[in-house]
Amino acid sequence: MNSGKKVLLVEPRSFCAGVRRAIAIIDLALERHGAPIYVRKEIVHNHYVVRQFERRGVTFVDSEQEVPEGAVCVFSAHGVSPQVRQNAKARNLDVLDATCPLVSKVHQEALRFAKDGRTLLLVGHDGHEEVEGTFGHAPDRTIIVETVEDAEALDLPADAPLAFLTQTTLSVDETKDIIAVLQRRFTDLRGPATDDICYASQNRQDGIRAVVSRSDLVLVVGSRNSSNSIRMVEVAERLGTSSYLVPDVTEFDESWLAGVGTIAVSAGASAPEILVEQLLDRLAELGYADVELEQVAEENIVFSPPARLTVPVV
Repeated sequence: MNSGKKVLLVEPRSFCAGVRRAIAIIDLALERHGAPIYVRKEIVHNHYVVRQFERRGVTFVDSEQEVPEGAVCVFSAHGVSPQVRQNAKARNLDVLDATCPLVSKVHQEALRFAKDGRTLLLVGHDGHEEVEGTFGHAPDRTIIVETVEDAEALDLPADAPLAFLTQTTLSVDETKDIIAVLQRRFTDLRGPATDDICYASQNRQDGIRAVVSRSDLVLVVGSRNSSNSIRMVEVAERLGTSSYLVPDVTEFDESWLAGVGTIAVSAGASAPEILVEQLLDRLAELGYADVELEQVAEENIVFSPPARLTVPVV
């Protein structure tokens, strides 16, 4: 075995508090109500998690309008717009809201800034479910800003009353660049009291930064539609190290290992640890059995599921 072959396993990785809460809500709903349970969109952006729930009788739908009237419907961790809630109410759905509390915070900020008469500049990826939900809280006065170029191109008066909010799973560095442009261009710009990018996204990106200079290759376990996982890959690449997203071990390509001594391994906030373990097992088979833990932060935040799922039925 080549003694130069090593894995730097980054901590924290995998599930965050919001993802754990969302998954617990479906687990508890299945216990209490039995199948079928309907979930609007993917509960979290991970195909393994979705498939596991499908095997247990969970049906994932694109729209609340597809859920049979009166059925149990879970809103995903990414949040929904007020219109979706109205549609669900009209269909008499038994709604369980798995929206991450950190996303709910952004929704409240959107309502507050809109009530103050400000135009909202929502920094995020157009079409992402989280952005759709936040946009829907003030659709008539929200502009989506995806890039620095978008921020430079905004056709608004310099003294327009504005506020910015961000998707919770963005790149910390890119978001700072976009906000810097907004702050330079506009004189009456408000922002959230605390950063909208969630602690888990920040910690996972910080973890990549901590190991990238000592790594020949960075592997991030996560699905292709997972925003926070993709941002981790981008952080490594921006800092000059080859990086790949690994949805699961079957999509790991051994050719990536050519000339590689040290591999950094992490996982997005919606990727279960079992997928990391499967990748580590495969790397060990290929000579990368020496695993060194690299911890950059401790995560002890817990978000509780709704009380009505945890109170015993009498």
